[in-house]
Formats: sequence, C-alpha cells, structure tokens
Amino acid sequence: MTRADTADAADTAGTAGTAAVAGIRRAVRVGLRPGPWKRGPVLAAPALLLGLALLLHARIPNRIGNFGSLVETFLPWLGLFVPVLLAGALWRRSASAVVALLLPVTVWLSLFGGLLGDRSHPGGDLTVASHNVGAANPDPAGTARALAASGADVLALEELTPQDRGTYEKGLAKAYPHHAVLGTVGLWSRLPLSNTRPVDIRTDAGPLARSRPADATTAENRALRTTVATDHGPLAVYVAHLGSARVNPRSGFWTDSRDRNAQALGEAVAAERNERVVLLGDLNGTMDDRAFDGITSQMHSVQDAAGDGFGFTWPASFPVARIDQILVRGVQPRSARVLPATGSDHLPVAAAVTW
Repeated sequence: MTRADTADAADTAGTAGTAAVAGIRRAVRVGLRPGPWKRGPVLAAPALLLGLALLLHARIPNRIGNFGSLVETFLPWLGLFVPVLLAGALWRRSASAVVALLLPVTVWLSLFGGLLGDRSHPGGDLTVASHNVGAANPDPAGTARALAASGADVLALEELTPQDRGTYEKGLAKAYPHHAVLGTVGLWSRLPLSNTRPVDIRTDAGPLARSRPADATTAENRALRTTVATDHGPLAVYVAHLGSARVNPRSGFWTDSRDRNAQALGEAVAAERNERVVLLGDLNGTMDDRAFDGITSQMHSVQDAAGDGFGFTWPASFPVARIDQILVRGVQPRSARVLPATGSDHLPVAAAVTW
C-alpha cells in the first residue's frame, strides 16, 4: 500500500468516525428534547398503576366487593394491558410511557415468566388425576371411559350426582378396583384405600349447620380424606369441592362460602399427621388468591412446579383460570398436565409424583 492509499484510508476512517460521532450527538439531542418525555402522561400513569397492581396485588383491599381476590383470580391476564399500552406509547412517541412500562413487564415476568415454558420431567411413582365431572354433564359414561383411559393410578371426582354415581362406578370399575364416595366427591384407585372419612369444611354455617339432619349433611358432603397404600408407604389423599365464587354487579366478587371452606380445609391439612399428602379437587379459585394462603403455605402446586404453561381449566370451552388443583406435600411432582375435555364444563388435570 502506498502512502497515498494510506492517507486515503485514514481520511475515510476519519470521515466515518466524524459521522458516527455526529450521529451519536444527534441521538443524544433527540433523547434530551423535552417533547418525547412530555408526551403521553396519560399512558405513563396507567402503565405505572399496572405495575403497582401486579407488584402489590396482595395489598389490594377486599373491603369493597372482594376486589383484591378478583384481581388475583385473573392476575396473569393483566399482562395483556402491556402490549396495548406499548402500542399507544409508540404511536404517541412517548419515551416516558415506554420507560414506565418497564415496571409492569419486569414484575409480570418475575411472577409468571417461569410458567411460560415446560417444567415437566419424565418418570414418576404415582399418577393422580382430578376432574369436576359436572352435574349437568350430558355424557357421564363417555367421561368415565375417558378418565379410565387416562392412565391415572388415583382419580378424584367432584360434583357427583345421585343419578350419575352408578354410571361412574360402572364405567371405572374395571380400571379401579377400589373406590370411596362420600356425598358429591369420590376417589377411585388402583391401590387399596383405608381410613376414608368426610372432612368438615364448614359447608354450612350458623343456625342452619346446627339444625340440618345428619343424613342431609352426609348426602351433600363436599370433601373427604383417605389413605392410599403405595409401595412407598401410606399417602394421605384429600378430595375437595369448595363453594362457588360468583361475580355480581351489585355485591362484587362473592366468595364467602369458598373462603370459609378454604380456611377449614387448610386447618384439616395442617392437622394431618401423614408427612405425604396430596390434595385434589375443584377449589373454585386460583392459587394466587389470598383466600388460599392457609393451604399454599403448607402445600405447593404441581402445575407451578412441573407443568407446561399456565394449565387453565375453566371454562372448558375457553379456559381463563386454573381452579382445578393438585397440591402436594412430602412428595415431588415430576409432571403436570391438563387432560382433554369431556362433557363437563371443567377440564381434568393430572400429575405424576415421586418419592
């Protein structure tokens, strides 16, 4: 290379460097202009409020219409507001709104980012499943066949009706030689069962609870506890169907009976002497809801630990919340999944656990 070529190259490099410096200066000047930061305060404010709602959801009061529990029931869905606000921020060219959105994005990923992937592992010593079969199920026989083919070793059913109980007993008899039904909940098992008893989850309260005949209370029992004899020792299994939750325009999010049931169920599990416990059932709530703190403080969700995605189960036609739960204590979840739809308005759930 000649001296002339070297000089030309140096000139070219110098020109490029000068252009780069000029570009950086222009970018800095644009960023420092007040316009992009002053634009979009109407978008920045809700972005910050969204982030605070996610971050402090446990502090949202329940005094008016149980609003805090309602927010927690659908907490993951608050993330849908982020792309909406981001689109508005970009359209308005609002730097302040974009920066404000970093808060809800960060908090949402902290809360739910771990649920986006597949956390399951192969293997497992025992497979358990649970299904609210639906009192209005038009095809209980088909539901029984589908559940019998699921491969579950232990199967819990909720919302059993007197007219359909025989159909489930007949359809599941070949796959499950052992079963117990108390009121509207039941457990079918390939392994022997013992010490089956109802669990008082305070379905009735006040004078009604004291005045109801015993046979009426038994017929409407919504929770049981039994022992499954496994190769690794006894496993305590609870099956529960907690009270419904309803959204009412006048009273808000009504959860009185469900919350009372959840507290009683938590107390029953806390008193359980067996170190290995599985809870199966339709709890009519998500595990983000503060109403279940008494349960989640002692047990953990198999879906959170070993599921794939969020595992929403209700309504079956378009699931938006996981209210059908499998929780464990003393055993390790290996995998968790949502089973195909049946004639019920809930989807069945299953999990493999190991010792």
